[in-house]
Amino acid sequence: MIFIIFISIVILLRIGELIYSRSNEKWLIQHGALEFGQKHYPFMISLHMLFFVSLIVEYSIKQPVAFNLFLLFVYAFMIIIKTWVVLTLGKFWNVKIYHIPNVPLIKHGFYSIFKHPNYMIVIIEIAVIPLIFQLYYTAVIFSILNAIMLFIRIREENKAIRI
Repeated sequence: MIFIIFISIVILLRIGELIYSRSNEKWLIQHGALEFGQKHYPFMISLHMLFFVSLIVEYSIKQPVAFNLFLLFVYAFMIIIKTWVVLTLGKFWNVKIYHIPNVPLIKHGFYSIFKHPNYMIVIIEIAVIPLIFQLYYTAVIFSILNAIMLFIRIREENKAIRI
């Protein structure tokens, strides 16, 4: 039951992120933003959807599964940090890569410490979410796939910010 509640909350958070992103996307386009990385975006969405499928399948196969309270707190802390990152970027935060030419990059908040803090958070989330329930296959496989995706994505984002 804890798994179902937890996964439901995580999925609702992701849906909330997509809704917020969509709202910001309209604002960004109205302000002259250019989109980058369109080719890899469908793969990224598929990766994240398959992540949830893998979580559910592995959990279903692995019964019974232990619950790690410490890692749940780690995930909750990541949500707090992600909220800080999203609020720091405000209307500039998006799941797609947009850049408004001649608008300076945000360099305060977590962005004064890391160039891509949101990606650092996603790396931790992709590992920690399955590990909360000892779903090792999902944690390892999707951490590797996510690393490949982020390699491509960060390269595209760096192209965008050079304009």
